[in-house]
Amino acid sequence: MSTVYIALGSNLGEREKYLQQAIEALKKLGSVAAVSSFYDTEPVGYTNQPNFLNAAIKLETTVSPQELIQKTIQIEKEQGRVRDPQNQNGPRTIDIDILLYDDLIISEPQLTIPHPRMHERKFVLEPLAEIAPGAVHPVLHKTISELLDTLL
Repeated sequence: MSTVYIALGSNLGEREKYLQQAIEALKKLGSVAAVSSFYDTEPVGYTNQPNFLNAAIKLETTVSPQELIQKTIQIEKEQGRVRDPQNQNGPRTIDIDILLYDDLIISEPQLTIPHPRMHERKFVLEPLAEIAPGAVHPVLHKTISELLDTLL
């Protein structure tokens, strides 16, 4: 069984409903061992859009990282996510990002683990620190709490 930490975000429509639906869909891929609180956050980068609702989950799974990314993309599509290559940070019904997968380091065209910008994003680290403060970033060798402290 592998331990995976996943970030969820939504800023269109019924944000909480989209997060809950994503969590339910992810349960089909293993066991959801922890769910953070939901955090209302302002958009970063492209700011001319509604606030996000963000959360993090801990998933225990036997699904490979490559299969997991395909499954998360499928869940996003099923929830109406439209990917705009011109505006990757634009509004969305649901965003599902694999943050950490055990202590793996993966760099492939469609999959980068750990998530390449997670350590720069309070809206990712805050919910993740709630459920996994001692998890260690395998590249930076710092705990999630330590990474969050650098942003506060």
